[in-house]
Amino acid sequence: MRIARFSIDGNVGFGVLEGDELDVIKGHPFADFERSGRKVPLDKVRLLPPVLPNKVVGVGRNYAEHAAELGNEVPDTPVIFFKPSTAVTGPGDPIAYPSFSQEVHHEAELAVVIGRMCREVPRERVKDVILGYTCANDITARDVQRRENQWARAKGFDGSCPLGPWIETDLAPADVAAGLTLQCTVNGVQRQLGRTSEMVRPIEDLIVHITEAMTLLPGDVVLTGTPAGVGPLHDGDTVSVTIEGIGTLTNKVIKRG
Repeated sequence: MRIARFSIDGNVGFGVLEGDELDVIKGHPFADFERSGRKVPLDKVRLLPPVLPNKVVGVGRNYAEHAAELGNEVPDTPVIFFKPSTAVTGPGDPIAYPSFSQEVHHEAELAVVIGRMCREVPRERVKDVILGYTCANDITARDVQRRENQWARAKGFDGSCPLGPWIETDLAPADVAAGLTLQCTVNGVQRQLGRTSEMVRPIEDLIVHITEAMTLLPGDVVLTGTPAGVGPLHDGDTVSVTIEGIGTLTNKVIKRG
């Protein structure tokens, strides 16, 4: 199923997408829930980020061609970084160009949404701790990333982690390994096109590696890397990330006010 987080008339809730309507659920999707039977038209609500994560854990250089296009080798172990919760924004929300950067890039990614608290997850149990998947755009201040020795400002500024439009729960790590098409367009022109089967390390390996060190909480998000074709965004650009079997996440770039 597809679970969306939305606001309507000042109220925030979760709903299951059915055609062009949301069936509002009682409670939240991180435990057993019931559908209320109250349905609201999708075009009458504002879609929000599908989760508000405690943390977003990113994985760098997990596609070999992307590592190569930036002049990097594929690392021996996954490169892990963080985006704060304040970086998260939703479908249709603006991406505000940071004042300290002159070169902001798009990075289309598959995002894993964690469904339960977990630590030291064995590989065979990874599928059990995943609620579902959504689209992500790992917006990166590339010039800042080059000149600073760590990536906190380059990847963690406000609005640098668009997520959405909803969580798809009917996918599994095996589907991702088989290969979902992942595409990024800017103003309707294709910039990135890849398949999730091109990941250097599959989702199981990433979750095992991350949870060796830290506890993941319900709603936390793991970004799984981006294929080749990353490039600059400018004021007024419309950038979209589309992932097969999930949907399309679209945001517009604006100057920071």
